[in-house]
Amino acid sequence: MKTTLTDKFNLWALGKGLLTTLTQLVGTRSGPKLVTVTYPERRLTLHERFRGLHRLERYTEGPHRGREKCIGCALCAAACPADVITVVAEENDLENPHSPGERYAKIYDMEILRCIFCGMCVEACPTGAIVMKHDFELADDARGGPQGGPNRFIYHKEDLLEREFRW
Repeated sequence: MKTTLTDKFNLWALGKGLLTTLTQLVGTRSGPKLVTVTYPERRLTLHERFRGLHRLERYTEGPHRGREKCIGCALCAAACPADVITVVAEENDLENPHSPGERYAKIYDMEILRCIFCGMCVEACPTGAIVMKHDFELADDARGGPQGGPNRFIYHKEDLLEREFRW
């Protein structure tokens, strides 16, 4: 079978792609379908299942109200494929418990720049202590660390517990 010039350069696919590009160009120039959003003034509505920045939760009602949900089991750290989470557990004080379990997370750190936002830590947590909210802004003027100053992209337990979200 002899190949023709149309088959060799795949002209049908090329023409179809150029037609799509021309349609999009004309459509955005005339105004019916704008893609650009003026971002801090107008924000997009995110989907319900959007996986944004992490947060550690506390109990809001019941006998454990105000206590951390994290029991220091480190299942989230074991499930994390990017090795982002560091958990160091400690025995809970019986007079002043941090969480309802026998242990609590004394150290809970996340190096957020390494995170791939897969949500496996959320799925692995047996108490629902870690959740992913609809916040996604990670901009900063310096990375910190060896360049000077603290690394602002390593979130500690206090940062994850007290984070205020705009969404």
